Amino acid sequence: MASPPPDGPLLFGPLLTQLRLARGWSQRRIAAELCAAAGIPTLSRHEVSRWERQVRVPGDFWLRWLAVVLAVPVELLADAATRARRLAPSATGPTGAGRSRAALLALAQRWCADPHAPLLVTAPGRFAGPSRSGSGYGPVPTPPILSADVPRPPGRAYAVDLAGLRRLDDLAGGVDLAPIGTDRLRRAVRALPRSGPAGRRRLLPVLAESAQLAGWLAADAGDPAGALDAYRLGLRAAAAAGEPALAGHVLGSASHLLAGAGDPEGALLLARTAYAGSRRWASAGLRALLLHRVAFAAALAERPDTAAQALLAADRVGPAPAAGREPGWLYWLDAAELAAMTGRTLVALGRPRRAEALLGGAARESGRPRRAAVYGGWLARAYLQLGEVELACETAGTALVDAVRAGSPRALAQLAEVRRGLAAHRRAPAVRRHMALVTAARPYLPRPLSPGPGRGRYGRGGAHPDTGGYRMPDRTG
Repeated sequence: MASPPPDGPLLFGPLLTQLRLARGWSQRRIAAELCAAAGIPTLSRHEVSRWERQVRVPGDFWLRWLAVVLAVPVELLADAATRARRLAPSATGPTGAGRSRAALLALAQRWCADPHAPLLVTAPGRFAGPSRSGSGYGPVPTPPILSADVPRPPGRAYAVDLAGLRRLDDLAGGVDLAPIGTDRLRRAVRALPRSGPAGRRRLLPVLAESAQLAGWLAADAGDPAGALDAYRLGLRAAAAAGEPALAGHVLGSASHLLAGAGDPEGALLLARTAYAGSRRWASAGLRALLLHRVAFAAALAERPDTAAQALLAADRVGPAPAAGREPGWLYWLDAAELAAMTGRTLVALGRPRRAEALLGGAARESGRPRRAAVYGGWLARAYLQLGEVELACETAGTALVDAVRAGSPRALAQLAEVRRGLAAHRRAPAVRRHMALVTAARPYLPRPLSPGPGRGRYGRGGAHPDTGGYRMPDRTG
């Protein structure tokens, strides 16, 4: 059996997959063996697939029969099932996002335990449909910079489009860009079956990059289920392309999503898996980024020693990222970003004094409104921890304006935390002025996209943590 990731023994889904593949059995074969042993003819390969993807975890009855047909101790399977239940779909809300999350956690551990496992590139239905309908976002106009009307070689065309979309992401938020990202991903998915062997080799990394960017944009737009589905496809594509560094980046992005959605344990598992599975091939910048993902998730999970160790390891990685030394999909990573990530983790650890200097540059940066809004929110939280209420209000007000300019629901997350922290000082004049600004800004706050009934954690009318209780006005069109 391959070695599990450093976070500990495997979850149930990856463990079952390894035990089955070690015997050379298909999912249909293990279902047949279970039916014959238990005398119950109704178990199908589809249920085995759900177990391996951790959409479901079997109960004691099937755990005992699995131990019999696989000739392993039942305690081994029961312990793995217990670990999987601790990270069950209910931990992140309704079924849509929870199931997507559970499937990604299982796939991530399987990839880390065996990076050469045959992870088939299968597209979730969300990305296989028509490019202009069925996404839940409605018709999407394609900007000239992303135009695909001019025929171009497979692979290269999508790479050019992705470069343009990445640059737009610096200026606009997911509400505006997520539909375009999903459309680009669908085009890459549809192009893959039409490509020959050489075209497939070129297109697979682009498909992985498209999925990572689509997931990032969906998360920024308030669609966690759609983002997790995209990240799962991105991980499969990166593994099929033989790109472990890109696979690590995909999982690091998913960790960032779970950390912001109030799931630090899931975020920590993904971040550790991403680092363990990709560090041998990762650039210095990517290693530092993934270690920061570990540190941030650990801080939110109230594991200060783990967070401190990860921050120290990130500092020791090497020189700051620079143009030409990092992959194109890390063009945005620089010394200021890493410093701000350190500051954010220190705030989460309750150590605001050093964080103030680290967050200041990114929070006051012009030209990247979302980055300024996100880190401005963390800087305001640092001021609150220091008892500087007026500075917290001033910084939060600037960040609120930046969040509106960016059109990013995610950028409002830390402002919600600031607002809750200010409740204890509601009589202070600076707090009253800030709340008046919040009231005036409500009609302009970016509203999370809702991809349809039953999808995602938040849905329509839900309290998205990125809007943090700021009431969203109903809008049409």
